[in-house]
This record gives sequence, C-alpha cells and structure tokens, in this order.
Amino acid sequence: MNITELLAGRQAQRDETTARAAELRDQIENLTAALAETEARLADLVTTQKVIAELAPAHNEPEPPETSTAYQAIVNAFNQHPDQEFRARELHELLGMPTDEASVNVTRARLGRLTRQGFLAQPGRGRYQKRAQRPLKQPC
Repeated sequence: MNITELLAGRQAQRDETTARAAELRDQIENLTAALAETEARLADLVTTQKVIAELAPAHNEPEPPETSTAYQAIVNAFNQHPDQEFRARELHELLGMPTDEASVNVTRARLGRLTRQGFLAQPGRGRYQKRAQRPLKQPC
C-alpha cells in the first residue's frame, strides 16, 4: 500500500466519521427539542393537578373518628331498640350525648343520611325508626 492509498483511506474514514458526527448532532438536537417539549408538558400537568387539588373538595379524606363513633352509637341504639321511634333529642338523651341545639342538629343530619341510605325509616316528621327487614321469599 502506498502513501496515496493510505491517505485516501484515512480521508474516507474521516468523511464517514464527520457524517456520523453530523447525524448524531441532528439526533441530539431533535432529542433536546423533544425533551424540552416533554418537560414543558409535564410542568403543565403538575400545575393542573395542583390547581384541581386546591379547587376540588376532598372526597377521599376519612371521616373524623368521633363522627364514625357517633354514627356507630346511633346505629347501635336503633339495633337495640328496633321497634322504637326516636326524635334526635331523645336519641341524645338515651346515648348520654350533649343536648344543645347544635349537637342535636348534627345528629338530625346523620339520621337523614341513614334514612337516605335505607337503614332508617321516617314514620313521622322528626321521628326515626330502624327500617323493618323484609323477609326473604322462599323458593317454590
């Protein structure tokens, strides 16, 4: 191999390497642009999520323990006296709960919810009773 052939071979390798470097630079430029767009989209999504979280009411928060305890006490009272009708104030007296108007009003709301859920019936205005269980039909 002579010098001219060696130089020509090296020039061809240099040209190929230069072309490959240009291709890689183009890829880097395209990937950099795609990365910038993706990061901008991600920032928009994070911002949107924060705004929605601030505006939306929290439905997944557990009820405070005293609320769960109060509901359980009310349900237990109706289970112990399934045929008896109660007014909210009477229920408070039975359970030893405070009988101030605000506390009784909270219980009225709880009784309304239990009625809507089908656990209680409202046989008269302001009166609540455990809903009677329907007997299961016997198969023929």
